[in-house]
Amino acid sequence: MKKLALLALMAIPGAASAQPATTQPRQHLSFDHDWRFHLGDTAAAPIGPVSAAYDDRSWRPLDLPHDWSIEGAFDKDAPTGGGGGYLPTGIGWYRKSFTLPRKGALVSIQFDGVYMNSDVWINGHHLGHRPYGYITFAYDLTPYIKRGANTIAVRVDNSLQPNSRWYSGSGIYRHVWLDIRPKEHIAQWGTYVTTHGNDVTIQTQVDNPAPGDSLVAQIVDAGGKVVATDAAPAQNAKQHLSVDAPLRWSPDHPYLYKAALLIKSHGKIVDKYDTPFGFRDIAYSDTSGFSLDGKRIKMNGVCLHGDAGCVGAAVPERIWRERLAVLKKMGCNAIRTSHNPPAPEFLDLCDEMGFLVMDEAFDAWESGKVKNDYHLYFDEWSQRDVTDQIHRDRNHPSIVLWSAGNEIPDQTSDKGVELLKALLKTFHDEDPTRPVTTANDDIAADVHSTRMAFLDAEDVVGYNYVDRWHERRELYYAPDHYDHPQWKMIGTESGSVRTPDVYSLGNDPQKPEPNYISGMINAEQLWKFVAVHDYVIGDFMWTGIDYLGEARWPGKGSSSGVIDMTNLPKDGYYFYQSQWTDKPVLHLLPHWNWAGREGQSIPVIAYTNCDTVELYLNDKYLGTKYREFPRQGNSGAWNKYARPYVAITTADLHLSWDVPYEPGTIKAVGRRNGETITTEIHTAGAPAALKIIADTTVISTDDAATVHVDIVDKDGNVIPTADNPLTFSVTGAGRLAGVDNGNQRDDDAFSLPRRHAFKGHAYAVVRSGRTPGPIHLTVTADGLPAATITIDAR
Repeated sequence: MKKLALLALMAIPGAASAQPATTQPRQHLSFDHDWRFHLGDTAAAPIGPVSAAYDDRSWRPLDLPHDWSIEGAFDKDAPTGGGGGYLPTGIGWYRKSFTLPRKGALVSIQFDGVYMNSDVWINGHHLGHRPYGYITFAYDLTPYIKRGANTIAVRVDNSLQPNSRWYSGSGIYRHVWLDIRPKEHIAQWGTYVTTHGNDVTIQTQVDNPAPGDSLVAQIVDAGGKVVATDAAPAQNAKQHLSVDAPLRWSPDHPYLYKAALLIKSHGKIVDKYDTPFGFRDIAYSDTSGFSLDGKRIKMNGVCLHGDAGCVGAAVPERIWRERLAVLKKMGCNAIRTSHNPPAPEFLDLCDEMGFLVMDEAFDAWESGKVKNDYHLYFDEWSQRDVTDQIHRDRNHPSIVLWSAGNEIPDQTSDKGVELLKALLKTFHDEDPTRPVTTANDDIAADVHSTRMAFLDAEDVVGYNYVDRWHERRELYYAPDHYDHPQWKMIGTESGSVRTPDVYSLGNDPQKPEPNYISGMINAEQLWKFVAVHDYVIGDFMWTGIDYLGEARWPGKGSSSGVIDMTNLPKDGYYFYQSQWTDKPVLHLLPHWNWAGREGQSIPVIAYTNCDTVELYLNDKYLGTKYREFPRQGNSGAWNKYARPYVAITTADLHLSWDVPYEPGTIKAVGRRNGETITTEIHTAGAPAALKIIADTTVISTDDAATVHVDIVDKDGNVIPTADNPLTFSVTGAGRLAGVDNGNQRDDDAFSLPRRHAFKGHAYAVVRSGRTPGPIHLTVTADGLPAATITIDAR
């Protein structure tokens, strides 16, 4: 979701005032700027922070989104423990004063996410409490707003620890919006758009309609052309429209339309509300899996947590865009939002960039996993939270599957069956167009296995680690498909190709014991099964990207991703790219810097979809390996093949050679369908320079850019063993938001302007302010020339 300009319906300290606009019936205004923040609780006497009279001049000024935990130091004794990444939490207060000159309007405030246990006041009036840190919520300010100065106060209590199994962040970590509406208006999330074929159905909730008001629905294409229209009475209208030959939404062609809803009173537009949507029909089958517009699609999925390394949970949209683009190049077409509703702009990007989404609700129901998690609030809040989730998200064409929960302990009890059925009813009542699953980790468990009634109740049966138990290491879904042929099955979570944090040949200098030769086998074998069995809808591997939390000291996060926390692909990334894309892929590992191991046999591995790969060391031929997947059988006649026959040398999905080490160049030449692809790895020399690259050198004001720094030798090769200390400094119209290196065992605070390189690499996030101008980032290291890059904020 793009931030809208702060228009002149309100005057906020630090922003200019102007006359109310007359051409736009409603305003959806960014409310992110000019807050004040205090870390810690405050005394209520004599004047508490909820009062407009409270003096907050000593509080820290800041803009939202804001995550105070990520600003702190890592501490092995932190109450969050490894689950929360050993970072501080506590209680924090936010205040904002603003002026709203418009008279007679309805005013509300929307928080896209506050972690957690938030209380909100306006001018001393308590508006409400929401415990769940991942839900979007809104409050009506109208009865309490006044001319002149108004004060919003927010208390955030993340002090009850532990309350999460992964890093959550603390504070108002998503956007805040001020909505100003006329009396007759379309309610919050008041439109529900569904498509079937060329037809569109729009259900709209209009609040306070006047007699004779009409609701005009327009379908607008991406070029702004109105392609269908309908008018109906405004009282909770349900309208049906049709578009001739609409462009369809799909991962390959994510075309978006807009439903524009206009309330007209006596011929005058009094409210207007736009909802993006896409034309697509989804279907699930117990034999053919998932189909989109009649075309079967295998979900090549990843699980993602909501943090982004050094910026914590307050993730700039540009970082999500960059991360999703890297996943798209890998061939990923599906994302599971583990284990909670994501930020609204994340789903907007999935719509725009073409990802299928499993939108997940909870990590716990009545039975908790850690002492203070959502089980404390489930009975009172779950129905409201899941209803709000559905209403907020159901118009996104990217969402094709709901998940009611992840590894819910209640899956093994009769009570859990009843809890599931209650949630299923809510999902089905509020959105009958999508099926519902849960991510089950106890199917076929030795003790306390998932109740059969629980699985039978689900629209789609979700498997976490389908290969975990006994013979299922080889048989996967087959036993349950045989016993329950009516089940629709999906891999909600599976192990990924594990790339070691650091490649090693072991501790014995005379005997190589490499740590990288088996981390791909389980994932390869599972993928072979998923790929060739149509009834398996797809697989979501754990995880797409490294994340904070779920760690053991001195680690601060999980290294399960195929992309690290600096958005850099690891070697395992290329395995999935070789299986999930049609372009030729040929990637070699490990690096080739092994001083002291001369003459020793070192395995060299290739992730590839080439049919044949030749390997050379310093131009000496080391042999050719052959692979094919899926293997072809006879076609047309005995011993005839549709494609050239491949005399495979392995049934694995990778190739491997044992190479006597000598410094120099490893070169691989791959051939596939008449195409040739070559890749090389080199023994890197001594550090000679810093190479600095930004994802973009032009950004908007109030935006972010990511910058990658490599330590290279005189020939430009990244030095995989380099760990030089680096110092970062920013001048001009921006600031340094954080630095990282992808090393989950580096416990320097992200807010410090220094970082050791890790595997020759480091990373920085630069934030622009509200004033345009150049931003200069300079990186220095002892003994190397400084490197500077300029980012222009416009």
